[in-house]
Amino acid sequence: MKSSLVAISAAAVVATLVTGLKDRAALQERFGIPAVKPAPELMMMGRIKPSDAPAGNPDFNAEAVADKIEAITSPQPPAPDTPEPNAAKESPAAPQTEAPQTAGEPAPVPPAIVTQPPAPQQAAASPQPDVDESALRYFASRGDKVRLQAEISRLQALYPNWVPPADPLAVPQNGDKQLEAMWKLYSDGRYAELRKAIADRQAADAGWQPPTDLLDRLDVAEARARLINASDLKQYATVVDIGAATPSLLTCSEVDVLWRVAEAFVRTERSQRGQDAYAYILKNCGDPAERRATVEKASTLLDYQPMQALLALEKPAADGGKEFDGIRDNLARRFVAESNEDPKLSIAPNYLARLERLAESEGLASDALLLGWYQLRRNNPADAEKWFRAARAKEETAVASQGLALALIARRAPQEAEDVMFRWRADSDDATSTYLAATANLMALQPPADLTEEVLHRVAAEVIARKYVPTAQQFGWYARSLNQFQTAARWFETALAWKPDDEPSAYGLAVTRDQLNDRKGVLDLQRAWAGRSARIANLEGTPVSNAGAQPAKPPLAPQQPVQPAAAQPEPEVSVRVAKPAMHTLAVERGPRRALGCSTTIDAEQLGPSEALSRGWCLMEINRPMEAVPAFETALQSPVRKIREDAAYGQSLAYLRAGLSSNAAVAATKAPQSRQRAAELQVAILADRALQAFDAGRYRETLIYLDQRAQLQQERIDLMVLRGYSYLNLKMYDDAGRIFEAAAATGNRDATRGLADLRRITHPDVND
Repeated sequence: MKSSLVAISAAAVVATLVTGLKDRAALQERFGIPAVKPAPELMMMGRIKPSDAPAGNPDFNAEAVADKIEAITSPQPPAPDTPEPNAAKESPAAPQTEAPQTAGEPAPVPPAIVTQPPAPQQAAASPQPDVDESALRYFASRGDKVRLQAEISRLQALYPNWVPPADPLAVPQNGDKQLEAMWKLYSDGRYAELRKAIADRQAADAGWQPPTDLLDRLDVAEARARLINASDLKQYATVVDIGAATPSLLTCSEVDVLWRVAEAFVRTERSQRGQDAYAYILKNCGDPAERRATVEKASTLLDYQPMQALLALEKPAADGGKEFDGIRDNLARRFVAESNEDPKLSIAPNYLARLERLAESEGLASDALLLGWYQLRRNNPADAEKWFRAARAKEETAVASQGLALALIARRAPQEAEDVMFRWRADSDDATSTYLAATANLMALQPPADLTEEVLHRVAAEVIARKYVPTAQQFGWYARSLNQFQTAARWFETALAWKPDDEPSAYGLAVTRDQLNDRKGVLDLQRAWAGRSARIANLEGTPVSNAGAQPAKPPLAPQQPVQPAAAQPEPEVSVRVAKPAMHTLAVERGPRRALGCSTTIDAEQLGPSEALSRGWCLMEINRPMEAVPAFETALQSPVRKIREDAAYGQSLAYLRAGLSSNAAVAATKAPQSRQRAAELQVAILADRALQAFDAGRYRETLIYLDQRAQLQQERIDLMVLRGYSYLNLKMYDDAGRIFEAAAATGNRDATRGLADLRRITHPDVND
């Protein structure tokens, strides 16, 4: 009678626990259980601890029994469809965990989140309970050590007073072959066939009832299969629901299920619950491989800070190190990558140091890239550049080139950044943005960069193709710095066509039109921007007549490029800094006294005035490259007039040497008068037209000639050049018109051009 009362009391307590565990606060209030902070709140996980030794028989050794069984049954090979012991843990077809707790079962071993039940459950004098040992006998007969040990642990947890038999093979058999066949179906994971076998026997024998243990285990196995299927299909809410309804799955013998439930929590935005699940494994489960796998899986889902809490549960390894040392390299990579996504995240220095050692010892481009982005996002461009260069040395990719380009932009080296990214400019949207940012910064350099024709043409082509306003605007300022005001105006107009509300481009156009004495154009801009730009409205009060002056430009944001406006008609804009063949410019200037410059003298040892005189002397005896350093020394003079003459002379020297790009840059070193600026511009454009023609770029030749014609009436020799450009472009009517006009002046080259045109257009006519 007393034991019956104890059993009834225990059943009531367990029923209350099962129904109340989902509301932990209510359960604690009902039973006066204090809150346990360190324990995970993962539904009912941890209710059963298979690793606990059976309390009823402290001398029982399950492993020894299993070995004995194996020895007895070794002559009989196991059935071919029996699952492997190692696979049994993870396969839904091979359950090896405890059955669900029901209201009529005795209380389990105290779980991690539930304190000890009331004292009545501790009664030790109860008689041996009636336990269904059919599964125990079946697993023993098949020599399945893993399932046998799991079954013993399960029964001991369900029935604390039950003492497992010393030899499970000695358990009397009941001779029920049909039941034995059902257990085999269960063992083989053929759950649907098992359900049918149970139903068929009940239909044939109305008085027969299947063992409760078999039904419970079948329910759990089917729940496991549903949970795994839902996890594979990424139905994470279903995973959590099945886990909540089947708490006996959430134990160390079902680590795969625990992993899936933990992931489901994280995927459903309950990261703390997911962290608790992983922590439960590390606190309660002892398999080293499963513990390492737990940390690896958690690192792909949890953020840096929760991972540090899990790593704090690490245990010492047998070799004196730590159990997670084997995966710490990958953890360092993971944490640095996470910090790259969130620049505000500060990771422990030891992870960064470990990754640096890996990058240097293993030489992986991926490690160098992680370090490069880490340094770049923390405004350390020099360190970032080092690692990006190392990554490109191992494997030149778009990502490595993009990182290097951004580092170069940050340290004000956009020319190399443009060169690095040009190959990858169309690889992705990010690569395109990086390349365009490099071009904008390149064109904004002060003093202007000395760029080759190839670079300028490819930059201009990309800017026009992408309709990128910041670089188009900077092209305008760049052209102004070279006193190419017509070209500057067209670039500013282009930028405004793409983005009509771009005030810096409108201001650049206004000052350039003022430079060209286009008062009507200036007034039109002032009316259009009235009330929107004070500096455009007050343009008359600014010193815009100085050819060498450049208004202040707004700062660029290279990593946040401005998006282009809606598509507009593309203008025919060209870049006009080249290195043409030698073309001498005849410029009238005042008489200068030759000082005798046939001997070689270091110009740096002369005073500015003497150096200027020597420069002009060298020009008169046609030694332009020796004149260049003399004029450079004169540019250091504090006297404005000497600086102006020196800049002018150096430009002429470069032109005579055929270095028009250098000539354009030299002209900006000191302000020039309007007349001198126009003379230099005309000469530079003529030389560039000649070089473009020699290179077979006939459309570009026409652009240069058109620009020159806006500044000065076209010479006859250049008209002939224009005619031949039209001829090569098969624009025969235009070529004929130009040749006829030039030939009317008696020019022989023009007459020859007419003859060439007739031979092409009328090949059958015998001249």
